[in-house]
Amino acid sequence: MKVAIVPVTPFVQNCSILWCPRTMRGVVVDPGGDCAKIVAAINEHEVAVERILLTHGHIDHAGGAAELAETLDVPIEGPHPEDGFLIDGLAEQGAQWGLDGARPFTPERWLDENDEVSFGDVTLGVRHCPGHTPGHVVYYDAATRVALVGDVLFRGSIGRTDFPRGDHETLIGSIRGKLWPLGDDMNFVPGHGPISTFGTERRTNPFVAD
Repeated sequence: MKVAIVPVTPFVQNCSILWCPRTMRGVVVDPGGDCAKIVAAINEHEVAVERILLTHGHIDHAGGAAELAETLDVPIEGPHPEDGFLIDGLAEQGAQWGLDGARPFTPERWLDENDEVSFGDVTLGVRHCPGHTPGHVVYYDAATRVALVGDVLFRGSIGRTDFPRGDHETLIGSIRGKLWPLGDDMNFVPGHGPISTFGTERRTNPFVAD
């Protein structure tokens, strides 16, 4: 699996384009906005995008999903249905944070623990990792050892839990119970900031280190 990270919006959120190098079929994960920038990157890498995947329903990750889905004529999948209230309120979130164009939508498919998403020769596993939001999911490719963790975990930090229905203890449980078992050698792309590995965070992250 190939990965291209496209930072978008003033939140500098890591929208990611994933694709199978043999078939060039792919997906876009967390298009928070700046859809023209995302489309330009898709065209640059010559990826045939099949669907949009969301880790959770916050504006900086889902704000551009409806527009991009219409532009590319592809379905939206994810997150877990517990984040439905956030997706329903995307327009209000946009007004609150000063981002234009965000609007609610209904994903073609909600996702849950142990679901899978395939494109080309790639199959992503899904983990339900609540805490930052109640319906947050994580995607991972066991073959290439890459995970897309949204705002669950960052290099040296963890996701905020002071938003509606966030919970600190639940988040810590998700990281230790759902992410660590995937292996210390798993590289991860967080929702913001630089990439890292689960092993590095288990050794050095002051919030979740062993």
